[in-house]
Amino acid sequence: MKKIIIIALLLLPIITIAQVKKITIQASGLTCSMCSNAINKSLQALPFVEKTIPNIKNSSFDIYLKKEAIYSFDLIKESVEEAGFSVASFYVTIDMNTAVAAKDQHALVDGNLFHFINANNQPLIGEKIIKIVDKGFVPAKEFKANNKYTTLACYATGKVGTCCKVAENNTSTRVYHVMI
Repeated sequence: MKKIIIIALLLLPIITIAQVKKITIQASGLTCSMCSNAINKSLQALPFVEKTIPNIKNSSFDIYLKKEAIYSFDLIKESVEEAGFSVASFYVTIDMNTAVAAKDQHALVDGNLFHFINANNQPLIGEKIIKIVDKGFVPAKEFKANNKYTTLACYATGKVGTCCKVAENNTSTRVYHVMI
């Protein structure tokens, strides 16, 4: 019976309710504390950011969101770029409910559609850290290297395509490609 339930979960797109607890980004191109300060100010200006905690040693920023605020991963990335830098890594810490992640399956998290490109039937229970690997969220070289994990067209566009196995196949919907 347990095997039948697991197989059924793998055949269906993953839809789950979860909560983003923290976002951790690492910026590239920083040379001094003034650079870090510029990014920090830019992030704190976003209306959905509760607080940021910069770590100058590794050029990273922990971002905490306001409760029940509508937020955007793309706006966070753009905020770093507007400060004159680029994102080197983008991690999302999520408190997940019961679900299973499988390669080329989807999860709905706080209204964001995640497309797993390297998951191997991993349970998503409790606090999980997920890395967004879309263009602009990782260095270009890493983005290109991740092509080995998926051949689906949506990875290049960041938009839901006919390749995506979701109930509503709306090509204007943003899909974030992620790794666990």
